[in-house]
Amino acid sequence: MARKFSIVGVAVTVAVAATVATASAVGAVDTKGAPKAPGVTVGAQSQQLQKHWVNTWTSMPQLTEPSNMPPAPFTQDNLVLADSTLRQTVHMSVGGQQMRLRISNAFGGAALPITAVTVALPAGGRAGDSAIQPGTSRKVTFHGRSSAVVPIGSQIVSDPLDFDLAPGSNLSVTIYLAEGQASNSITSHPGSRTTSYMLTGNHVGDTDLAGATSTAHWYFLSGVEVWSGNTTASAVMLGDSLTDGRGSLTNMNNRWPDLLQDRLRTHRDTAGVAVLNQAAGGNRVLNDGLGPNALSRVDRDVLAQSGVEWLLVFEGVNDIGTADATEAAQKQVADDLIAAYDQIIVRAHTQGIRVYGATMTPFGGNNPYDDPDGYREAARQKVNKWIRTSGRFDSVIDFDRVARDPQKPAQILPAYDDGDHLHLNPTGYQALADAVPSSLFHQQPLPRDFGFN
Repeated sequence: MARKFSIVGVAVTVAVAATVATASAVGAVDTKGAPKAPGVTVGAQSQQLQKHWVNTWTSMPQLTEPSNMPPAPFTQDNLVLADSTLRQTVHMSVGGQQMRLRISNAFGGAALPITAVTVALPAGGRAGDSAIQPGTSRKVTFHGRSSAVVPIGSQIVSDPLDFDLAPGSNLSVTIYLAEGQASNSITSHPGSRTTSYMLTGNHVGDTDLAGATSTAHWYFLSGVEVWSGNTTASAVMLGDSLTDGRGSLTNMNNRWPDLLQDRLRTHRDTAGVAVLNQAAGGNRVLNDGLGPNALSRVDRDVLAQSGVEWLLVFEGVNDIGTADATEAAQKQVADDLIAAYDQIIVRAHTQGIRVYGATMTPFGGNNPYDDPDGYREAARQKVNKWIRTSGRFDSVIDFDRVARDPQKPAQILPAYDDGDHLHLNPTGYQALADAVPSSLFHQQPLPRDFGFN
């Protein structure tokens, strides 16, 4: 995606340079008050042509279930987080010196009035900490204002902010809502595996939130972007709870996409790859469940993200596991999954995104997915065979081969099993991360006929 923007930008920048005065200061604004790109000068056109926005962190927005709402007293009848401060930490992939936030009201039942937002470095750099490092807090603005209202079903992007983010660091985001949101339908990502904090009153500038209530969910935040060079790009991981990290450890960021990111960062050729986790527990490819189905969210969670050049699809086990355990039903779901994968490939290819397929890992012994007649296992094998042999994906990662027990291939290797015979533990997630070739994320020109079909 960065290559496309660079080519288009040549004519645009030359035209702008003839009419726009030099603005060398970071964070300068034009005559209409809109923030300029940092460091834009007539003599630095070529440098600016090499930069673009890239998501460094994402979370898949979904409608919050009653059990995942903010704890009392922060949830009332048709009112959530009134006169409340919410502090959350998120884990960066790549770094940058300028950043901006994306706040989502995709599933809100009312407008979301944001009163104030700050960002800071968490105490000790740790994920899930209620304290921030003194002197690092910065105010976030929206079109130059400290407050904003996010309409129902929409999102808002903050102004660019000068803020040094190191690769692999954690960022603390603090939001104050004076009015709260006037609905019990709110947007969140329940499977954060990260501790968040809530406290009554406006505490966006406080170093610590003493006495705050904690919960292991993210609310409203859906993305962090950094302004970065054209060697930086993002890879989206589209998945379910196996990618969202069920079985990983709270505040440890050891889901398999996190562990893949750690490895990519150590290699020069892939240090600029941002791994974006767009997964949610219970998610399905074909039908809504916990969150909208993958086919319906490709546009929002993949194509609309910044700087995407690669997509890895590792999803489908919940479609098989929730379909009836009959031969006809499992044949249908397998055929429908194959057709859905093909659709995802077509849509991503249209945007110049390479698509990688991961085979589904075993669930033998899991209750309720494993059925005594083996119809669901037969469906998994059929879909996995298509992933491996159809040639439709640009490359295939065989997670099934990595995770299965060689002695009992319909089951997860015991050393990788989190205990429910479906999800993996951190050792298993490390094995998945290690199985993804770093060469898949080398930036290369697309073939001339890429995206025809």
